[in-house]
Amino acid sequence: MLSLVPTPIGNIGDISLRAIEALSEADTLLCEDTRVTKKLIHILKERYNTNFKENQHFISLHSHNEKTFIDKLEPNFFEDNIVYVSDAGMPGISDPGQALVKYAQENSIDYDVLPGANAVLTAFVASGFIETQMLFWGFLPHKGKDRVSSLLSALNSGFTTIIYESPHRLEKFLNELIKEAPLRKIFLSKELTKKYQKYFFGTAKEILEQISANYRGEWVVVLEASSKHNLSAISQNDILELDLPKKTKAKLISKITGENTKECYKRLLGLA
Repeated sequence: MLSLVPTPIGNIGDISLRAIEALSEADTLLCEDTRVTKKLIHILKERYNTNFKENQHFISLHSHNEKTFIDKLEPNFFEDNIVYVSDAGMPGISDPGQALVKYAQENSIDYDVLPGANAVLTAFVASGFIETQMLFWGFLPHKGKDRVSSLLSALNSGFTTIIYESPHRLEKFLNELIKEAPLRKIFLSKELTKKYQKYFFGTAKEILEQISANYRGEWVVVLEASSKHNLSAISQNDILELDLPKKTKAKLISKITGENTKECYKRLLGLA
């Protein structure tokens, strides 16, 4: 059997009794990072006096080797009690896990997914945005046109949108928001559930001033829903790929996003 087990995103006290039980009874633990999982198990033994199976097998399974590992799997591997655990949070949310579930479905393998700590939902609730239809965007591309296009799509999704951002790109991200959506309200959470957890709320410019260049830590960004839902069947990416003059593209993008045509045209000139 396969079990996907969430782990605390910061505070060890958030681990569930079911998660402890699943970890302690596992024959093999597939780990995003075996060192992190072994440290967690050590803490559980010391703090909660938990007994674990002897001779548990630890296997590294992360985004770089996931496909190769699963391609070599045989269904009888799951005759033992197999647990997949990511470093923090819910497996399958910006972490491996979904491909294992798909393998189990395709090979009639029993599997279970335990509920638990999740940064996306925690930040969403903490944001206070009342648009309850939400969209998880994950990480933006690191740079270039793909990043700009992805950010604009997130801004104009029509839903409260959650983005992960790394500390060394957070300042860049906030400056991008100041340029593209200066009046948009956003919520930032830093180090969720940890000792130095902090919340920030306001426009990107206001938050940039509040942070005072202290970008260290893990960040979750929640964008307030855009005022106009983008329900068009055609996306900005579709328009950008068309062989049309930039002025025409600007008009089309303006139609589906509500963005000012002149501002849209200026932005497209900057992408050249």
